[in-house]
Parts: sequence; C-alpha cells; structure tokens
Amino acid sequence: CSRWEEEKKEGGVKWMQLEHRGPYFVPPYEPLPEDVQFYYDGKPLKLSLATEEIATFYAKMLDHEYTTKEIFQNNFFHDWRKEMTSEEQEIIKDLDKCDFREIHKYFVEKNEARKALPKEEKQKLKEEADKIQEEYGYCIMDGHREKIGNFKTEPPGLFRGRGEHPKMGMLKKRIMPEDVTINCSRDSKIPEPPEGHKWKEVRFDNTVTWLASWTENIQNTLKYIMLNPSSKLKGEKDWQKYEVARRLKDVVHEIRAQYRKDWKSKEIKTRQRAVALYFIDKLALRAGNEKEEGETADTVGCCSLRVEHIQLHPQLDGQEHVVEFDFLGKDSVRYYNKVSVEKPVFKNLQLFMKNKDPTDDLFDQLTTTFLNKHLHHLMDGLTAKVFRTYNASITLQEQLKALTNPEDNVARKLLSYNRANRAVAVLCNHQRSIPKTFSRSMQVLQEKVRQTKLRLPFQRIPGLWDILCCSSSALRNVEKKKQLLKRLEEQLAKLNIQATDREENKQIALGTSKLNYLDPRISVAWCKKFGIPIERIFNKTQREKFAWAIDMAGEDFEF
Repeated sequence: CSRWEEEKKEGGVKWMQLEHRGPYFVPPYEPLPEDVQFYYDGKPLKLSLATEEIATFYAKMLDHEYTTKEIFQNNFFHDWRKEMTSEEQEIIKDLDKCDFREIHKYFVEKNEARKALPKEEKQKLKEEADKIQEEYGYCIMDGHREKIGNFKTEPPGLFRGRGEHPKMGMLKKRIMPEDVTINCSRDSKIPEPPEGHKWKEVRFDNTVTWLASWTENIQNTLKYIMLNPSSKLKGEKDWQKYEVARRLKDVVHEIRAQYRKDWKSKEIKTRQRAVALYFIDKLALRAGNEKEEGETADTVGCCSLRVEHIQLHPQLDGQEHVVEFDFLGKDSVRYYNKVSVEKPVFKNLQLFMKNKDPTDDLFDQLTTTFLNKHLHHLMDGLTAKVFRTYNASITLQEQLKALTNPEDNVARKLLSYNRANRAVAVLCNHQRSIPKTFSRSMQVLQEKVRQTKLRLPFQRIPGLWDILCCSSSALRNVEKKKQLLKRLEEQLAKLNIQATDREENKQIALGTSKLNYLDPRISVAWCKKFGIPIERIFNKTQREKFAWAIDMAGEDFEF
C-alpha cells in the first residue's frame, strides 16, 4: 500500500495534530536613495514614505503593457491619491505630469546588478532564502514533517488581474499580522506574531486544511496558506478528483443519450438544462454563476450566458447551424468561437432567444445549482466541472495516441506531446498574451538555425577516389567528418522543431490545463512507454505535485 492509499480519517477530520511557525511577512519598505527622484511637472518632488512606496510599484511596471491601459492608470491614480498626505494631494493632481523614469531606471539597474553578482554572493543569498524556507516552510502534521506551499504573505503592489480586469491598477495592501487568522492544534506551540503585533484570531479547526488565512483588499476574498501540493493531503485530493472524472467515462454515453432526448422535452426548463449540458460537454465551457465573492467584472459562464453573447447563423463558412459565441469568461478572458451544432440545439436556441432583449438571460430558467443537482442524480460526485476535467484528459490521451510516432526521436515526440497539450488548452480556452520576450527569443533561435546551416557545407565528405588514396589516419578523419555532419543535421532538425513549437505556443497557456485538468498519470504513462525522461514534461514543482501519479502509473495506464 503506497503512502497515497493509507487509511482515511472519519467525520471530515483532516488532522489530529498541526504545528507551524505562521506566515513569513514581507520585509518592510526600503526608501529610495537620496539621488533617485520623482518629478512632478518637470520639478523634483520629495514624497512621504507611504506615497513613495506606491510610486515604486508603478515605476517598476513602466515598461509593461499594463501602464499603457487607461483603466490601470485611473485605478492606480485613484488609490495612490487616497494614500497621499493632504499636501501631496494639493500638488499631485494629474498622472500625465508624473515622471517615474528615474525610479524605473534605478530598479532596472538594481535588477541587473543582482544578476551580475559573483557566485559566492549569489550562494549567500540562496543560503539566506533556504534558512527562511527551513524555518517557515514546514509544519508538523500528525507526526509527519510536511512542506508548506506558500508560506510567505503576498507583497504589496498593484493588482494586475487577467484579461481586461476592471480592477487592474488598484493598490494591493501590505498584509499585517492583525489581518491574519492562525489555525493549529490546541496542544501545539502556537506561533508567535512578529514583535509589537498580534494575530487577528487563533483557531483550532481540524476539519479544514489551511494553516493561516486573511482577506485580501481587492476582491475581498480569503487567501490561505496551505500545504505544498506534494503533501499527502493535497495528493489524495488531486487523485480523487481524477478518479471521479474516470468514473464519468463509464456513464458519459448514457448522459449524452439522456440530454439528447431532453432537447425534445415538454418542459422548457429541462430543454435549457439539456442544451447547457451539451455546451459544457462539447465545448468544455465553465458552468457560470460561480463568481468569486466581491467579483465585479462582467464575466459569465454557460448557465449565465445572455442573449447578446451568442449569434445564430443557419449557414456560415460552408457549415450549417453555426453558433457564434463572444463573451468574457473567468478572469475576464474573452471566449470567441464559431461552432456548428446539432439541428435540435440550434432550434432550441432560437426558441430560448425569442422575444428577449440582448441583456436577458439565454437560459432564464436555469441555475448552476439546478444543473448540478441533476448531474448528482446521474452519477455520485458529478458536477459540471468534472466534464471539463474528463474532456481535457480524454482529449490528451486520444491526441497522444494519434500524434506519437514510436520511431521519432525525443525532440519530435516532445513536439507531439506539446501539440496534444495545445489541443486541450484550445478546448479549455487557456490563452495568454504573447510574451514580451517572444520576438527576442525567436531571433536568438533563428540565429542558431542560420549558424548551424552555415557550418553544414564545410563538412564535405570525401568521394570514393579520395578514400582509396587515403592513409588510415585520413580514413579516421573521414569517419570523424561523417559523425560531425550527422550531429549538425540532428542539431538543425532539433532547432527547427523548437522554433515550430515556440511559434505554435506563443498565445496558448499550456500550464493551466497541465496543473488542473489533465490526469498526470496519462503523461507519466506516455513518458514510461516511449522512454522520455519525466523532467522533460513536468518541472520540479509539477513533479512534487504529481508524486502520487509518478508513483502509481505504469506505461499501460488508461484514463
């Protein structure tokens, strides 16, 4: 029996003993040197400490796209002015007159200097970080020393958000001990707050797995310090999530048959549920109606779609019954897709949209609760979210089978793996903006390709006559040249594959699906079957998180 399959505790109890040091707080703000200045309307202006600190947050981001966005600028300036002294508020009234360039330059140079530190200095910094990790990064849970995931509080800064988040640029405040609730066992050594401070509260709740929590000020949501993903508790939870998705595989055909039947139901509520479920299943849409507390962005999911979010085309681009989706999903990331659907779905959508305004709900008689209640009757533990996990994992497995050629070299097999992962990321709408470093890194890669191509013509292999006239040492030289030519050709092929992979990947975020939606055992089995080192697929953090899968899955694992 592996560590992941040990006995479980009863009645919602997660642990009997929990002891830890509490969170590690971000060091206090260090003022700027006297010769680094902020300018307002062309004149240097000495800022109060709190105002200066917030100015550095903006200055550090000057070369980022965020600071060009009007909503980011407005939110920042509004929050910054709130923290200013009354004298500063009298002077600083226009962001366009603020000059942060000198502060920005200071931080760029500081960053470069840190990168250029001698090896011994870097080693010293690493040892200091390791010491903090050793002191704060572990807890004792039921006699086991377990690693903590995020033991540091988030530093203050400017909220970025993903997509076009309406709160971007707002001030993320510094977390103080007075904001923090500690959770540990009664018999443990209760963590000491930093000197001169006290905790908001100390709890002894063994039905939850968090060690500390606080409310962040932007979305008003709770943040937690949890165990590292490699811990037994987290691994078990992960494993169970994928086991539920695997059970869906056995009943998914019946569920699909049922919702097809429900498209013709006499009840409009049942029809709406059936069409929504078809979208959740076919397009891996999120269910919706599950906004974070305090979330104000106009984001929607399947159940909360409005009439304005879809357009119906009886014919489009040579396809019939096309639905055009356009809405902001989770994290304000745009979902845009044109999909050919089955005729009854199309007819039902026409019916649901009849006599409605653009801002009316498409599925006006449907809630996520009603949908999930129905799913629970179909299979124990089934929610709309499980469909996303199931479809992502099954897509990866099918794509890997279709794309992997056992005869390919490692580089080509890895390209096939990334293409399979990309198919999942596209299904789940995991986008990213093109990285700032993309064009530079592509130039470097193309230059390597060019240099390798230039070296190829110089490696001429002698003809038969040359070989006949050769001494044995010259023959050895011929052999060396052959080997070098082969190496260069392999190098060139590898670089070309890398360039293709990078280009195809520039706007797709592979990490989200890999961490949250893909059963890691599929990847582990693929690696074992084709002799690919696991570290080529999973980085160190992912290998720790998926230790349970690496431990369990053989090469013949099937999702």
